Amino acid sequence: MSDALRKKLEEEIRALDYELKNELPIELKKAVAHGDLSENAEYTAARERQDYVRARLAQLSKRLSDISLLNFNNIPRDRVAFGSTVLLYDVEKGTEIVYKIVTTEDADAPKGLISSSSPIGKSLMGKQAGDMITVQTPSGKKEFELLKLTTIHDVSDAG
Repeated sequence: MSDALRKKLEEEIRALDYELKNELPIELKKAVAHGDLSENAEYTAARERQDYVRARLAQLSKRLSDISLLNFNNIPRDRVAFGSTVLLYDVEKGTEIVYKIVTTEDADAPKGLISSSSPIGKSLMGKQAGDMITVQTPSGKKEFELLKLTTIHDVSDAG
């Protein structure tokens, strides 16, 4: 897993953990001081935020754990997989497009970052340069030719 993503998740976990242990208890204490909790909007908002932060922390911790299990030695060097950058030729439009296969959290299609669970990402997984790819989209089938493949190994070997 990229160090940047791991660092991003760890920073968000640290910030949320700080909020949960330091800021929210203060907010809850202030809200309780206002009296009747049944009609206390500040208390309700602080409790809802506390529930959200706890749920988000659990989600981020699980994601970080899952990412830590990713074994780079199992990522192929000659086929599309996580971390690959591909140059595709759109047969219908006659244009070229570049995509990088990233995690769901980092996906941003307009920037060319697609997750392996997206329709195009799924269709690309395991393909090699020269392969034809058919993707089922809501507007019909799209055909691409994989012109160039750069794997995560090519990037890390160069760096």
